Amino acid sequence: MAASQPQGPAASASGVSGPGSAGGLGTQQQPQPPTQLVGSAQGGLLQQQQQDFDPVQRYKMLIPQLKESLQTLMKVAAQNLIQNTNIDNGQKSSDGPIQRFDKCLEEFYALCDQLELCLRLAHECLSQSCDSAKHSPTLVPTATKPDAVQPDSLPYPQYLAVIKAQIACAKDIHTALLDCANKVTGKTSAPPTGSGSAL
Repeated sequence: MAASQPQGPAASASGVSGPGSAGGLGTQQQPQPPTQLVGSAQGGLLQQQQQDFDPVQRYKMLIPQLKESLQTLMKVAAQNLIQNTNIDNGQKSSDGPIQRFDKCLEEFYALCDQLELCLRLAHECLSQSCDSAKHSPTLVPTATKPDAVQPDSLPYPQYLAVIKAQIACAKDIHTALLDCANKVTGKTSAPPTGSGSAL
């Protein structure tokens, strides 16, 4: 009896520790989200978005596709030429299917159009950047940061004059557009002349 008494607490302790240990192992074995994979996926998505919006990167991506399309076009053209020559000479043509030349040519022209659009967009971006750097006022030096003064910075009175000139130009453009719109709407909505005299 004395020997059987310590077995009860031991059994109870083992019974209590069993589920606890299993639960502890279960919590430790739960899968954790792969932070590195998520970060790399986000970085790849940002890089893809930059490539989609940047015409130069888009152009660089389309160049290998254009080369491959041109190679395929030349290959299909040669196959079609050989097949037509064999048919004209009365020889048996190849039994395998041959790609259509017009489809390959259409794909090649589509890539050329995309490259042309990328080049035009890059040229427009460059011209807008040059115009912005030419016509926008430079930075105004501040008294709190005298070391950050640039040699081509404008003094504050001259900066105000440039801003006032730009505001006046914007108002003139706005007024001209309103006048044109009023003239167009006036011509379209005006009743035909002579209708009152006929009555």
